Amino acid sequence: MFSNYLIGLREGLEASLVVCILIAYLVKTDRRDALKPIWAGIAIAVTIALAFGCVLEFGSQEMTFKAQEGLGGSLSVVAVGLVTWMVFWMRRTARFLKAELHGKLDAALSMGTGALVATAFLAVGREGLETALFVWASVHAASDGTPRPLVGVGLGLLTAVFLGWLFYRGAIRINLAKFFTWTGGMLVVVAAGVLAYGFHDLQEANILPGLTDLAFDISGTIPPDSWYGTLLKGVFNFQPDPTVLQVTVWLLYLVPALALFLAPVGFPSGKGKVKAPNDQGSQPSQASQA
Repeated sequence: MFSNYLIGLREGLEASLVVCILIAYLVKTDRRDALKPIWAGIAIAVTIALAFGCVLEFGSQEMTFKAQEGLGGSLSVVAVGLVTWMVFWMRRTARFLKAELHGKLDAALSMGTGALVATAFLAVGREGLETALFVWASVHAASDGTPRPLVGVGLGLLTAVFLGWLFYRGAIRINLAKFFTWTGGMLVVVAAGVLAYGFHDLQEANILPGLTDLAFDISGTIPPDSWYGTLLKGVFNFQPDPTVLQVTVWLLYLVPALALFLAPVGFPSGKGKVKAPNDQGSQPSQASQA
């Protein structure tokens, strides 16, 4: 549940910051008439993301077992690729997010309502589709017959929306550089587990060999149905009897990805401090300094 809460929080907060930047800019420039198209674009993006998640979930239920495992494994690999790109991209470019969004919004304002809807849709839609795919892959990997993974995602998204509102109202400050570094690093660990389980799915679908070649089996020490086994499964997608291929993939992804992500990026001193935007003129754009 924690790993899915982290996914919802991280992805949701990125989308919340984007929304804050767009809305605060329109309010400050006295273009409140453009708020409705912005909200319309956001609503369309959220609807499409939810529909995409439903298609993945209910569409896969009509498949055979091997087809489900093949689809789950393939989409897990794609989801890990997208989330890895996302955490590295956000760490490199977050400080320029304000200028980029303001430039797109200025262009959209000059083009009319349709362009405003498209701007908001594209800004939020990418995060929504990435979240839907990665959540589906993570829930699929941690499937234990309970709704806890989806509850975790929902709580994470609600927390992100609340934090976004607090940013906008000027109620809190947060060092987004540190926040995205810590949550990004944890997401890399979660992604490693999803990737390893995705390869296990591909083995079960007979797309990849080696399903019976176990790297180790500590089921007797860490029973999968124990509380600590369930906790490790839910947080890290831990499996007490992984195959050699799973362990190899996990190590080949986690070690270099985490090392690269945690390497210094040389942010200027003090640029991670964020002051929330408000109607009196301070802007959420400072979140882009993270």
